Amino acid sequence: MRSLQIFSLSLTLLSGAFAVPQLDEAATAVKKALTDAQTTASAKATIAGESTTFNGVEVPPFNILTGTTIDDNINKGNWLVEFFSPYCHHCQQFAPTWQTLYEFYYTSVPSIGSTQDGDGLNSFSKYYDFKFGQLDCIAFGTACSNHDVHSFPTVILFRDGKEIKRSSGAKSLEKMAEMMEEALESIRPGSRSKDGVVLPKVGAHKVSMDAKPAVSEQKDKNPAAGSAAGSAHNVIASQTVGSVSQPSSTANPKGQSVPLTAENFQKFVTMTSDPWFIKFYAPWCHHCQAMSASWAEMAREMQGKLNIGEVDCESEKRLCKDADVKGYPSMLFFRGGERVSYNGLRGLGDLMNFANSALTVGSGVVDVDAETFKKMEETEEVIFVYFYDHATTTEDLAALDRLTLSLVGHGRLVKTSDQELVDRYKIHTWPRLIVSRDGKPSYFTPLAPKDIRDYRKVLNWMRDNWLPIVPELTPANSRDIMDGRLVVLGILSRDRPDEFIIAKREIKNAALEWMDKQVQAFQLERQELRDAKQLRIEEAEDRNDQRALRAAKSIRINMDDIERREVGFAWVDGVFWERWIRTTYGINVKEGEKVIINDEDNRLYWDSTITGNPIVPSRTSILETLPKVVASPPKLSPKSTISSFEHFFFRIRQVCLGHPWLAALSFVVSLLVLFIWRRRLNRRSFGSTNGFFKLDGRESLLGSNSNEKGD
Repeated sequence: MRSLQIFSLSLTLLSGAFAVPQLDEAATAVKKALTDAQTTASAKATIAGESTTFNGVEVPPFNILTGTTIDDNINKGNWLVEFFSPYCHHCQQFAPTWQTLYEFYYTSVPSIGSTQDGDGLNSFSKYYDFKFGQLDCIAFGTACSNHDVHSFPTVILFRDGKEIKRSSGAKSLEKMAEMMEEALESIRPGSRSKDGVVLPKVGAHKVSMDAKPAVSEQKDKNPAAGSAAGSAHNVIASQTVGSVSQPSSTANPKGQSVPLTAENFQKFVTMTSDPWFIKFYAPWCHHCQAMSASWAEMAREMQGKLNIGEVDCESEKRLCKDADVKGYPSMLFFRGGERVSYNGLRGLGDLMNFANSALTVGSGVVDVDAETFKKMEETEEVIFVYFYDHATTTEDLAALDRLTLSLVGHGRLVKTSDQELVDRYKIHTWPRLIVSRDGKPSYFTPLAPKDIRDYRKVLNWMRDNWLPIVPELTPANSRDIMDGRLVVLGILSRDRPDEFIIAKREIKNAALEWMDKQVQAFQLERQELRDAKQLRIEEAEDRNDQRALRAAKSIRINMDDIERREVGFAWVDGVFWERWIRTTYGINVKEGEKVIINDEDNRLYWDSTITGNPIVPSRTSILETLPKVVASPPKLSPKSTISSFEHFFFRIRQVCLGHPWLAALSFVVSLLVLFIWRRRLNRRSFGSTNGFFKLDGRESLLGSNSNEKGD
């Protein structure tokens, strides 16, 4: 191409010197050819600067390298760089192949990020530490010469800045894929399929990622026939959309916790839809050592049911960093690239409860009838029920699957069209979503299908309703239970089984009755507001006051604007948490079951009835005391869970958080007052005869005052 440019320049000079018409026409033709090539290159650059889509995934543009930055860019990790010329005909022919190669491998790992440098485990660039790039050798000829590039296109594989392999000329997609597969296998041994990959047609925008070459035995016996069969299969596969592989092997066949590394984590966990419960630990961690026996026993119990794994973060630091592990041990439940954290206790029973709850995720959203639902109520405290009919669309039902992972450890999600359940819960519109907590229903109020398809809105509602009516207080749910509400907390002991069962039943009965009373009070309050609005309307009509009538009709009754003190109910194991209960509330469960009403936001609690007796786990004792506590102001004096000194600073902190602008203004005013006071104090000290500047009886440092007359 450089020779072509020199030749064009020579023709131009000769035509000017000798004025030969034929040479002038030749020069004009060459200039036109160069102009067309530049136009094509410009169009190619414009396309290269835009994102594309492959297998439904957005693929960002190539990394465009420059002569000044290429060495810094390729100095770390693996890079496949194309050295090209925008005027090169072979480069233009190779461009679609290069683009398809990039799109195919960029999307070869499911659920990749939106950028080539995206974070997370599910990223081709992250997993293989591999990037694609281009360098324009016309614009940066020196850089190409430094890398010994003299023909176009040339593709070079770099690893940490060093050349590993190069390919010169416009090669086919199959040849380039062989180069890629060899490179990726050397980076992550065992991560590539032994049968090879199914390649798309050049320029295609989709290909099946789980398809396999047809008639593999024929390929071994007859290479030519095998090649033809593979090509035919490629044509078929290029017409389908890829999907994540879903191994059908039995989960956890040996009943052991599988050690996972960066090499096999992607293959076993994130590239499949199999559920995994994984522990991230450090060998020196005391808490990790303490729970190792429970973890191993849980793995044995989950044999054939749930995959259990563990990652040593001392030897797999990069993997743990990618998994965003903040402390040890961290336990995460994975399914198809999505995950949820387990923050509960580390005993065998607690781990087993979570693992059994996680098993339901793999079965999806189960369709139930009335009989199945009744059996489920015997073991499940919280059940979310989705009611559908014949007119419910597949889009509505598909939106449910996104919710199952978030419900692990919190409740079950089922769907039904059973008429008996429809009658039981008085369903009149479809689709409808409710939650049944100990048989008591609560309804998702937005009724439009688009609202039920709104993942965020539905999940927020589920979070507000996925606690049982009387849950057990644990470290995992303590913030959900205690924050932002008054909590009737029963302090019970399992060491006295009969009393324990009776106490739980009494607290639950009190909770149900209190909830019914609150619903009645809510309806009565709303009816009073409606009656008041109707009176205003009737009064305006009697006076024929149209302005007042319009104002009365425009009044909106919004019950959300009315402040109410939310009340929750829970119980805690007084023996297991004996020390915390004794130091915080001064209660010893060995002396009998007690009940306290806790206000965590203000660090206050009540432990006595109006008669001064302790509150006991009795429906009567609780319901007699609770109204006096929720009254404004409370009719009973509270106690504090912190000392008076701590409470003083706690109140200051509350005021500052509740009124930040007022707190900031008060701080500025205080600084201003302090500054003015300090300034006046300095002036008074400077002008005083008793100040520091009085010397030998003189009035000032420089002698007598200037307004005194000399002798």
